[in-house]
Amino acid sequence: MNEKERSIFVCSDSVGETAEAVVRATIRQFNAHQTRITRYAHIKNEEEIRILMEEASSQGAFIAYTLVLPELREMMVAESNRLKISAVDIMGPVMQAFIDTFHDSPKREAGLLHRLDEEYYRRVEAIEFTVKCDDGKDMNAIHRADIVLLGVSRTSKTPLSIYLAHKGYKVCNYPLVPDVKSPRELLQQNKDKLVGLTMKAEQLSKIRTERLKSVGLPKGAKYASMERVVEELEFAMDLYKQLGCMVIDVTEKAIEETAGIITESYSL
Repeated sequence: MNEKERSIFVCSDSVGETAEAVVRATIRQFNAHQTRITRYAHIKNEEEIRILMEEASSQGAFIAYTLVLPELREMMVAESNRLKISAVDIMGPVMQAFIDTFHDSPKREAGLLHRLDEEYYRRVEAIEFTVKCDDGKDMNAIHRADIVLLGVSRTSKTPLSIYLAHKGYKVCNYPLVPDVKSPRELLQQNKDKLVGLTMKAEQLSKIRTERLKSVGLPKGAKYASMERVVEELEFAMDLYKQLGCMVIDVTEKAIEETAGIITESYSL
């Protein structure tokens, strides 16, 4: 293993998405770009835990796990003690708090979160809708959207849309350009589902410059110039005022943080 590389094992008796999401959120708090995450999903027996724990020990890794079945959790604790490995139970403390507070018993069934139930199909439908309506492709469907994101180029409309879609929201996003008249369908929407995204001009210019570089275009193009960026941002802010919609400055915000602000104000 590279001297600067860190290794974290994620294991679960389901798919492991919950534990991995917590680990990735943690990594963002550190200057830890060389951190490798290895996910072990659908753990079924104690032997599998023994094997992966030996591997974690050899790599100097720690474990983040979501194990619902009691025997697997007990094995994880035993092996972590034997091998002197840090093992973090992501779900256990919350389950215990639920038991202690509400005097209820868990179902102890792995994978309940990811069953093919109504919520799952709703998320799939939301993702399909959002992809179809990305970047203003299908304005005829905008009336069926739960959320409509507005913003100039490179303000994270598409990744934010997809993130919200995974939460079950049908999202349309529309790019704002000063030279293009806003469509009638946009102006007719309920302002409560419109969200305007903005960003500090300096940061947006920097992002656009990097974008030009990545596609092999000269960095001095008008698209990334401060003059053009300021013009577009002012145009967008004028439209937001006209629409009376929520405005979020995404300059220093992660996608998850922006999505949190939006979902606090919206309900399906």
